[in-house]
Amino acid sequence: MTVDQPLFLLIDGHALIYRAYHGYPNLNDQSGRLVNAVYGFSRILLAAIRNYEPEYLAVAFDHKDPTFRHKAFEAYKAHREAMPDDLIPQIDLIKQVVTALNIPQFEVSGFEADDLVGTITKQAAEKEQVTTVVVTGDKDLLQLVDDHTKVFIPARGKFGKDILYNSKRVEEKMGVLPNQVPELKGLMGDASDNIPGVKGVGKKTATKLIQSFSSVDILYKQLDTKDDEVLVKTGKETGLSKSVLSKLRQDKEKAFISTELATISRQAPITLDLAACTVKEYDKQKILDLFSELNFHSLQGLLPEDQFETALQSTLF
Repeated sequence: MTVDQPLFLLIDGHALIYRAYHGYPNLNDQSGRLVNAVYGFSRILLAAIRNYEPEYLAVAFDHKDPTFRHKAFEAYKAHREAMPDDLIPQIDLIKQVVTALNIPQFEVSGFEADDLVGTITKQAAEKEQVTTVVVTGDKDLLQLVDDHTKVFIPARGKFGKDILYNSKRVEEKMGVLPNQVPELKGLMGDASDNIPGVKGVGKKTATKLIQSFSSVDILYKQLDTKDDEVLVKTGKETGLSKSVLSKLRQDKEKAFISTELATISRQAPITLDLAACTVKEYDKQKILDLFSELNFHSLQGLLPEDQFETALQSTLF
């Protein structure tokens, strides 16, 4: 990817952790610990650094405390299974890798990594002349895509394909504009996060409604101000039938709370210091020792050059 501005590579930590855990086969270190998520995360991170050659770099992690969404809607993510027992100890190892590479980390109680990414990308666009590429496995972050922010989703498995999303690609994938993705989920819901949406309204109908009315708020204002007969007459183009109208009215409250739950906060209590995220020298021996302990010998060749290697090359050419 060629950009005119400096590039900020922002890693959605926990999304990549889960993607790595489920996408890479079992792998044990010298002591017998399962480290497949550590390996997958490290490979994705190092490959992204090599491919994008960022000037700035940071990682955002989830915090273990409940988030503001759990307080607003108690059932949020209630159906999601607890973190697997053999993944829990890998989180600390992943943070050790990030620390050894001298990469800044963001983690805030009450907020998901998504919200930290949303806040950081907003501040980066407002304050700096920089293009941000968010590396994630979570399509929820597609709502952040704009002229300043792209989303990179690495391949899942050996035969998958890496995808870099700009606004056009998001619209092709989701059927709506990036900033309308939460509106879409407000109507269709999201079973993975236990976001209810409007019962009986699926993706096809929800997409048509958002394409026609732009947002959940505008849709319900139309429902409140126009006669049902008039609304149904446009149903072929807008997706409003008598049945859909009834469902929308029945679950109006859920539609609004679902939209709120699906919207990434861009007001997390953090302040971006982009200069502090400048890609820095790191202790290569430290990460080599850690990779050796973890049996990650195949990843050693992906590590960025350290200061000594860079200086040596400059004397050879």
